[in-house]
Amino acid sequence: MAAEFSAAVDVGLRLCKRIYYGKDAAAPVVSVPPRTAEMSPEAESYLPAALMVYAEVNDPAVVDNPDVPSYQPYVHGRCETPALIPLHMHGVSVEVDCCLDTAFVTVGGAWRVHCVSASRSCYCRIAVPIGEQGSVLGVEIETPSKSYSTQLISLQETADASKVESSKDGFLIKGQIYTLKIPKVSGGTMLSVKVSWSQKLLYQDGQFRLNVPFSFPSYVNPVSKNLVKNEKISVNINSVAGTEFSFRSTSHPLKRIGDEDTKIGFRCEREVPMWSVNDFNFSYNVCSSEIVGGLLLQSPSTNDFDRREMFCFYLYPGKSSISTKVFRKEVVFIVDISASMQGSQLEKVKAAILASLLNLNPTDSFNVIAFNEKTSLFSSSSLVPANKETIKEASDWIEVNFIAKGGTNISAPLNEAIKMFTKNGDLSPVIFLVTDGSVEDEKGICDSMRSQLVKGGLTSPRICTFGIGLYCNHYFLQMLAQIGRGYYDAAFDIGSINARLERLISNASSVIVADITVDALKNLDSLEIYPFNIPDLLSGCPLFITGRFRGDFPENVEVSGTLVANSSNFVMKMKVQNAKDISLDKIFARRQINALTTNAWFSGSKELEEKATNLSLLTGVPSEYTTIILVETIKNKSLSNPKTLQETVKEQKNMIYMRRLGIGCGNIEATFENRAPENAEPKLYESSEIIFRAASNLCGRLVDCCCCMCFIQFCNRVNDQCAIALTQLCTALACFGCIEMCCDVCSCECD
Repeated sequence: MAAEFSAAVDVGLRLCKRIYYGKDAAAPVVSVPPRTAEMSPEAESYLPAALMVYAEVNDPAVVDNPDVPSYQPYVHGRCETPALIPLHMHGVSVEVDCCLDTAFVTVGGAWRVHCVSASRSCYCRIAVPIGEQGSVLGVEIETPSKSYSTQLISLQETADASKVESSKDGFLIKGQIYTLKIPKVSGGTMLSVKVSWSQKLLYQDGQFRLNVPFSFPSYVNPVSKNLVKNEKISVNINSVAGTEFSFRSTSHPLKRIGDEDTKIGFRCEREVPMWSVNDFNFSYNVCSSEIVGGLLLQSPSTNDFDRREMFCFYLYPGKSSISTKVFRKEVVFIVDISASMQGSQLEKVKAAILASLLNLNPTDSFNVIAFNEKTSLFSSSSLVPANKETIKEASDWIEVNFIAKGGTNISAPLNEAIKMFTKNGDLSPVIFLVTDGSVEDEKGICDSMRSQLVKGGLTSPRICTFGIGLYCNHYFLQMLAQIGRGYYDAAFDIGSINARLERLISNASSVIVADITVDALKNLDSLEIYPFNIPDLLSGCPLFITGRFRGDFPENVEVSGTLVANSSNFVMKMKVQNAKDISLDKIFARRQINALTTNAWFSGSKELEEKATNLSLLTGVPSEYTTIILVETIKNKSLSNPKTLQETVKEQKNMIYMRRLGIGCGNIEATFENRAPENAEPKLYESSEIIFRAASNLCGRLVDCCCCMCFIQFCNRVNDQCAIALTQLCTALACFGCIEMCCDVCSCECD
């Protein structure tokens, strides 16, 4: 998918070279954007690193300057797959609202269809990277004659479910670039586009770090020298009562515009000679050097389907809480080496495991388990100390035994790992499971792990899970992590496996406070908590627990746990406060929807599915049970036959169904067949479309060869029977051309 998209942009940029911009205007310089470490050498060079709009061109003959038509020789053929020509950007703005560990981002701008002649039209494709663990919240597009906006609808209420299943547009590239296209837009048209999404703030060294994709390539700069380029950036931080805010750094010049209670604002509005070539980065502190926390309460909104009160409990690790004292850890790495893991994904997993082994302390102990349908252990007896010799032996063992082959059996290696840990309460045991597949007995595995961990009590090992691609059941992995009081992460982009897996292992191995309990939760009615087991507080990320309840919280609550560094008791009293100017349901919507979906998968509860659906519709965050539609509104200034306003609006709106953005519950068949994770990604253009265009191109070339004066003179010399045969052949070929027109008309009606 990523390579296909990048190749289409490459073709589009080459088509742009034939556009004439006038005497005094020089053609834009086309340079290859800088590649990140996660990109392959060439295949992904032209993937968008910010909100971009492209003209989707099938016929190269339409490529021209809409203002200054140029004489161009006849262009033969069509693009087998549409070319993507990046449109010139005429303005851009960014608005960010940060609260707790979530950022709500809105990026808008104006783009002009500068590459299509004024008498022709094309589809326009929008593509936007949506940041760390991002969720698309809405897309709005304005043209002079039409407007488009996305909406979420329930799959159960969809009148025509077949349209959702057969929809080809509206999907994620590499799990993080959302793209969709709008129907034909005339050359020279100015488009106004606004995309909103939520993303997670990264936490490192006591700081929250915001990264918004904001790197524009040189070829989106308009050719006109007189055009004023305005760039607007707005950032609002809600530090929440009880925490301290301090600004750290920013990549773009921002001016602090004042404080209001817990809100801090920053602005930047300026003219720029060229659009930004760097992502927008912003970092800040919200806590002191010590562990701080709080508990926020909020009543449900009038539209909320759940009338219970909401709460949010949070703990920030602080800077000095990361003790320099070395404490012992017991770690077991369980890695899937089935045939589907062959290639770069297994190499990246191997690199992450080897790097994590080097970060172990000499007092730690570890083991490595590789599994397909069989299980192989580095140390068959028990855990081994993490000294230089054993780590060297483990590295050599990994190089020899991490060979992708065979099927997938997850249950056996998990049971082996549980048996290895000692019952010493002073240790911090943790299991890391890495897989790209699904198995049939996943619910049984969860039940088995739950029973084994309950016997061990609070000192049981933590289970952290990591999923690769779309074929594995991510809800199974999330349930396993919740049962094991651990953490879960995933890589839907093969290039991000190494960094994300290393980060998960590093964070989960740096526990500050374990066995956390909140005394006030025991006295509440109808309590629903996400996640249902409170995980440990880590030095690399804050802890957030949310839920619903009936009853009354006391004015102060007591939080207790165990400081892992010295095995001492941890007790903190925190004041209960009402959340102001924030919406807890929207901030934690993605996590709560994932938790509800995970529990619904495990229990088969239709009630939980309905809760996830309602929360998705309320907050605008896509889920497994909802889908996005694109609503097209035709702008009519005057109507020749006025009817009632309601009927008029109904007549002027069309719905275009998008693909479902849910990750699904795995694919056991694909796992059994050992399909590579890359095969699960949707195609930018379906093979049926490519075949039809190729057939149309062939017929067009045949007709071009036949329709010439030589052919006419030849027909004058043939006998009647031959002329009739040739006439029938030409008629048949002409029918193929009619088929294309009919399909275009039908597709427009369907849209």
